[in-house]
Amino acid sequence: ENWKRLSNVVVGFMWCKIFFYFLFIIVAFQFSYKLLIGNMAENWKSIDGIATKYAVLAEGQGAQVSKGSTVTVHATGIVKQTGKKFWSTKDQGQQPFEYQAGVGGVITGWDQGCLGMKLGEVRKLDIPANEGYGAAGFPAWGIPPGGGLLFEIEILKIK
Repeated sequence: ENWKRLSNVVVGFMWCKIFFYFLFIIVAFQFSYKLLIGNMAENWKSIDGIATKYAVLAEGQGAQVSKGSTVTVHATGIVKQTGKKFWSTKDQGQQPFEYQAGVGGVITGWDQGCLGMKLGEVRKLDIPANEGYGAAGFPAWGIPPGGGLLFEIEILKIK
């Protein structure tokens, strides 16, 4: 009779183990599927002359960012390799960022990736290292050597 109880416990344990493996596989599949669909849904577009790509997350209207425009934006920067946010104007104590477009005052991928954006537009930029902070990275901000960047930029004002 002890053997019977022991075998029931072992069988129950095996079914429990199978159930949790099955549950893990379902959760992992759903997560991978969301990542895949999310990346496909962004519809990345190329920019002539550079490797940075962009995806429009929200359409804007009216005035467009052009070379020499003074632009005010909300921006959030993420290290592509780690997924770690290194800066955001939306964080507590931060303010929207102002820069002059198309004249090299910011990293190349951002500078060229925002040209043509309309007021209110939100874009995601995929910036390779050589159009970001390069081979040296920016260790003080947690950007590793050769680190690629993802920026989400929202145009708030164009002068």
